[in-house]
Amino acid sequence: MTLRALSLAVAGVVLSAFASAAQAEMAISVYSGFQTAPHSDIDVSDGADFRAGWEGRSFQSPPYYGVRGTWWMDGLGKPNLGVAVDFSHAKVYADDETLASSGWSHFEFSDGLNLLTLNALYRMPIEGTKFVPYVGAGAGVNIPHVEVTRGSGRTFEYQLGGATLQAQAGVAYEFTRNWSAFLEYKGNYSWVDVDIDSGATLKTKILTNAVNLGVSYKF
Repeated sequence: MTLRALSLAVAGVVLSAFASAAQAEMAISVYSGFQTAPHSDIDVSDGADFRAGWEGRSFQSPPYYGVRGTWWMDGLGKPNLGVAVDFSHAKVYADDETLASSGWSHFEFSDGLNLLTLNALYRMPIEGTKFVPYVGAGAGVNIPHVEVTRGSGRTFEYQLGGATLQAQAGVAYEFTRNWSAFLEYKGNYSWVDVDIDSGATLKTKILTNAVNLGVSYKF
């Protein structure tokens, strides 16, 4: 599966999830920003465990980005409560120190950890202004593109990695009835359990932190 195919599939999930919602305020959002990840322990089933230092390289191709579809429950009498499907192309690269200490020549999830989550959102409009703070939390899955080269073994494929938790907080500014911009913090904690060469497994827990800037269109 290519990154383009994965993005199209996620977009289809977002659209189909909300297509039947009636009497509701819908919003489609796109965002990018600066994403990092702290060190994490790497558990390898057929070798020595080690600790990986991660680089986010948010603006290096392929860039970090996300898309979100939100259903605000106006029609149910709860206009400030929303449900969102969120996909983000988060990514991490093992730093040079990690590669040197592990003896691996290539180790990254640069075509993405690919986080797909279902979230509850709550917004708090500030009366008399166009600012709308909000918070959210949810859970879903990570679909990493596993890129590992060690010795003569090589892994280069998408896999279902495991569960992901998400939390976010931000503020939107409504330019018009339909268009707004937002600035937010979004954190994801992912349990990654994948197969690598020679039938081995690799396990780690990755926390990604992102400061996002995006735009939303409501209809």
